Amino acid sequence: MLNALSFDVEDYFQVTGFERVVSRADWEKFEPRFQIGLAKILETLERHEVRATFFFLGWIAERYPEAVREVARRGHEIGIHGYEHRLIYEQTPEAFEADLRRAIEAVRKSYDGPILGHRAPSFSIRHDSLWALEVLNGLGFRYDSSIFPFKRERYGIDGAPTRPYKVCGGMLEFPMSTVSVLGKILPVAGGGYLRLYPYAVTKHAIAAMNADGRPAMVYIHPWELDPEQPVINADLGNRVRHRVNLNKTEARLEALCRDFRFGPAREVLGI
Repeated sequence: MLNALSFDVEDYFQVTGFERVVSRADWEKFEPRFQIGLAKILETLERHEVRATFFFLGWIAERYPEAVREVARRGHEIGIHGYEHRLIYEQTPEAFEADLRRAIEAVRKSYDGPILGHRAPSFSIRHDSLWALEVLNGLGFRYDSSIFPFKRERYGIDGAPTRPYKVCGGMLEFPMSTVSVLGKILPVAGGGYLRLYPYAVTKHAIAAMNADGRPAMVYIHPWELDPEQPVINADLGNRVRHRVNLNKTEARLEALCRDFRFGPAREVLGI
């Protein structure tokens, strides 16, 4: 089965867990390092002849247009990850639309191909921000990939479908990957979950999803392939979640490309 492989292109200092100690006004003061992980990702995908989806933060695309051009040149899909990495449920619909338009404009400065997909910062489309899907549909997006079908404090919707499904105006939702273990829904196949679980767990979970006729949605950030990145002086919990097993991500991406078939989200969805 063809699974979706995706990358949220942001830098290590832009993650939601650090926003209390890193002001957006100070982002310019940090050394950009996303290119380190991005180069490793592109080399790995090229070696395995895999194409993927890259959801670009508009702030990154505006300042580093060469990164967008290089990803597109290699045949990968370009999507949108918002402009300033703001949680959607902390915005108004008007502010969210303005942020999206700014992100699209930033990407368009270096890329004139199709922009079909969106991923919310920190998967922040929840019950209280489902209105975001109408905004996305109104801007012409063909799919979103933001909803985790289980509930955590910051994201997720209990009982949401676990397979791609229509949400509004024909737009599709490609949910994040989960599996059921002893009646409990567990997130798998991306980010901190990919780093925290032993690779054998991730491999088994994706195989189980495929056996059930479900494509997996794997997501990784470029900073997750940069174990030498500076330490942000945040609270212990966020520091640990951010840094756990950073030195293993590159090898796990390599293993995923070896063990499963992957493509861009739009190809998996057939759009």
